[in-house]
Amino acid sequence: MDAMSRPAVHLVDGSLYVFRAWHSMPDEFHDADGHPVNAVHGFTRFLCELLEKVKPEHLAVAFDASLTTSFRNAIYPAYKANRELPPPDLERQFVLCREVTQALGIPVLIDHTFEADDLIGSALWTLRAHGMRSVIVSADKDFGQLLGEFDEQWDYARNLRWGPAGVHERMGVHPHQVADYLALCGDAVDNIPGVPGVGAKTAAALLAHFGSLDALLDRVDEVQFLRIRGAASCAAKLREHAEAARLYRRLTRIALDAPVPTEADALRRLRGEMEAMDALCERLRFGPLTRTRLRALLS
Repeated sequence: MDAMSRPAVHLVDGSLYVFRAWHSMPDEFHDADGHPVNAVHGFTRFLCELLEKVKPEHLAVAFDASLTTSFRNAIYPAYKANRELPPPDLERQFVLCREVTQALGIPVLIDHTFEADDLIGSALWTLRAHGMRSVIVSADKDFGQLLGEFDEQWDYARNLRWGPAGVHERMGVHPHQVADYLALCGDAVDNIPGVPGVGAKTAAALLAHFGSLDALLDRVDEVQFLRIRGAASCAAKLREHAEAARLYRRLTRIALDAPVPTEADALRRLRGEMEAMDALCERLRFGPLTRTRLRALLS
């Protein structure tokens, strides 16, 4: 079965698009109680456009429940400690974005232990067993590790799509090496330091030669003989920080055992709730164009 003959499920990184709407939409939208709802307006327009353009039968939107309670925080307390917690106005809008998503009949994935990345990864892994291909709607580089032969990642804002080969073009490593790559060179966005002195190019070169982080650390004595800049220093740093690198990989590897529905039909878009949507439109003071789009999507 080739890629296009496989049914597709669109897995949306909801938190990313809520944050984008929060930063890009002017602060001139307020609900019936006077609270800001600019992120809700922007996120709703994004969802409408996605549904109108793709008309997906199977999809889900994954949200992060918290920046501080994931299993990674228990492993490494400094994980994402560089990020400020969302202000109360944005926290409130996250809840409203989930309400809009559910009113449109779109399944929502959320958990207090696993992040949105893990929920998307676990859903992809489960649905692959049902013969489905996944389209991950996100610009996040971490998702590259999930892409199998028939899967795609879609940076919606830039309208760029790529499969497994595109991961190598962008990062210099193959999908199965992405978690190792990020453990080596670090990920400033998530406050993962990586091995000191190992940058992106060096990490890619090491993995091209050794194949995996485990093989690299097992054969670290060979590193000093490689034709890479500062090879001897790099070997010493890898010896010194080997256990840290293994820890970082536990953080960079997307979990595939998060609690997600195991049946494909659980991620089928439902008809939606017109009454709930009408009430939300009043509460959020959506304009006539957005209301018309939402009603058309529910009809």
